[in-house]
Amino acid sequence: METILTRLAWLCFDLLLPLTTGYALKQHNALRPVTLDRLIRTSFVVLTPVLAILSFWVLPLSSHLVWLPVLGVAITLIPCPLAWLYASRAYADELERGAYILSAMLANIGTLGGLCAFLLFGETGFAYVQLVAILQNMVLILVCFPIAQYFRDKFEARQARVAFQIHWRKMFFSWNQLGVVGMAAGIALNVAGVARPAACDTLFRALVHVGAWLALLPVGYVIDFSGAHRYYPRIKSLVLLRFVLTPLLFYPMAHALFSDPTLLATLMLISLTPSAINAVVTSQLYRLNVDLPVASFLLTTTLFCVLIFPLFYAYLAWAGVL
Repeated sequence: METILTRLAWLCFDLLLPLTTGYALKQHNALRPVTLDRLIRTSFVVLTPVLAILSFWVLPLSSHLVWLPVLGVAITLIPCPLAWLYASRAYADELERGAYILSAMLANIGTLGGLCAFLLFGETGFAYVQLVAILQNMVLILVCFPIAQYFRDKFEARQARVAFQIHWRKMFFSWNQLGVVGMAAGIALNVAGVARPAACDTLFRALVHVGAWLALLPVGYVIDFSGAHRYYPRIKSLVLLRFVLTPLLFYPMAHALFSDPTLLATLMLISLTPSAINAVVTSQLYRLNVDLPVASFLLTTTLFCVLIFPLFYAYLAWAGVL
């Protein structure tokens, strides 16, 4: 119980407190837009590479669990084509279209999924989630950032009334992608057998909390409940996509690879997680529509907490998995 209470306390400190602090600062217009961008860029350009080095440095490179990170990538990519097709018809504005696709792809796996898995299955479930989430930053950097850049460039081309051109270098080679360099460096140190200093354990834990504040405080600052409210009727399809279609498409893949009931239940829990804060962060970073992913985050997180997770818990109890 103490461990659960400790994790809940850290969840409040790393998730709710920076969001509410940012929202409170917004009420006094305490931060300039350039300051928000600098906070977000510091998170991706400085902290993300450092955390990637430290985490991949000690990652257990076991063939038995190699499919878990792969499934973590799949769960992000599965909604992409469906969201792209729907958004191309439902949204004429490129900034809304890109924000919708990001909201469909990015799920709150590491934070909310990790906590719920721990509450259901203890440390085993939590460890499974962390393995699934290992490559999430890589997908964010290599897939979601280029998608955001694509729609930003397309919007600017339309505004300038010039022919749209894909800028491949800007999409895939920018300071925002430094996290990939960190991952490669961490894996190289791991494979080379270089021991990570014990002091890095403390450093890593501290930087995780610093990174959460750097990423989430700007999100709290840009939350506009009145702006988000306008999008609730227009994002009902995201509820179907996140909570029905994605799990249905994901489960056959998970079942084909694993048979352990606890692991399968953990993977299904992950497939049901709501839209992530990173959709808001990425939209802010690339100047897409921010109100849409804020609405998606608020709506899907509320539904997950009050309906989806309780029903999933009841199902597991009925099936004898718990």
